[in-house]
Amino acid sequence: MENVKVVIWGLGAMGSGMARMLLKKQGVDIVGGIDIGDKVGKSLYEVVGVEQGDRPDVKVGNLEDIITEKCADVVLLCTDSFTEKAFPKLKYILEKKINVITSAEEMAYPQAQQPELAAELDRLAKENGVSVLGTGINPGLIMDLLVVLMTGACEDVEHITARRVNSLSPFGKAVMEEQGIGMEVEEFEKRKAEGTMAGHVGFHESITMIADAIGWKLDGPIEQDMDAIVTEVDRKAPYGEAKAGQVAGVAMRGWGKVDGEAKIEMDHPQQIEPEQVGVDTGDYVIIKGTPNINLSNTPEVPGGIGTIAMVVNMIPQIINARPGLQTMINLPVPRAIMGDMRELISEEAKIVK
Repeated sequence: MENVKVVIWGLGAMGSGMARMLLKKQGVDIVGGIDIGDKVGKSLYEVVGVEQGDRPDVKVGNLEDIITEKCADVVLLCTDSFTEKAFPKLKYILEKKINVITSAEEMAYPQAQQPELAAELDRLAKENGVSVLGTGINPGLIMDLLVVLMTGACEDVEHITARRVNSLSPFGKAVMEEQGIGMEVEEFEKRKAEGTMAGHVGFHESITMIADAIGWKLDGPIEQDMDAIVTEVDRKAPYGEAKAGQVAGVAMRGWGKVDGEAKIEMDHPQQIEPEQVGVDTGDYVIIKGTPNINLSNTPEVPGGIGTIAMVVNMIPQIINARPGLQTMINLPVPRAIMGDMRELISEEAKIVK
């Protein structure tokens, strides 16, 4: 079998990290990179900061130049957070008969907030014989798939709390803007009141994924709230900074009710450079049931490398999947790829896709 062929769309912090990870792997080739501005026309190796060596050169180009019908086995789309914004790009890729994995947070479970778009993506993927998946560290693993996995050891479940205390520092400009990094508190509160302050994107998706996975029926809409984390010291991350008195992060809370009671709760304070103010990061799954489960990992699984690895490590699963919209609860579990990626592609996928 030829090497698995990958195109990366969006060469910011996450997309560039995925490229660097792929360039260390066996049995896979990056055959295209898509971006805008001054990156177009440059060598992908220059853009991501890796020596080309004896590899064939790959130029960063525009969409129409790079994505042609069946030009790759999979496209990694790293440009958006919201399903509605990502949809035209996903549609374009699927209609070129190419599988796609996106890091768009809402695409981890688009049925939660965009059921019509989810149904259309499922139809497009099936019509073109390919698959589409949204994943990342969160949503995608820590506050949803990991929770679902741990319920597998339970006879019954009464209440779930997923908590993630993490650093935003590895993420790119889009995430910095969504979290209000460097914003004045008054502006944060104004946007919160208007409903235009994004904060963490993914509670609706994570809560709905968990509920659907274990068979709970949610009462009405999922609720969430947020508070600004205001820094007392100047902080600077690679893609954002906050001066003393400005917003350095967001403390998010979310909950889904079953039979009138909040059964699934999310607690997610995240900020840039938390270690500067003595904040210990960590990931926690707390399940009240039979038996009780208290899973703790500290420090956190780093969000940057975690997102990069989740997207890259799901490449074989999405190539092997039956055509359609996929989620992390109906695909084989993620795992590190330490051997030749080609050996993880099923014989059926090699023939059909």
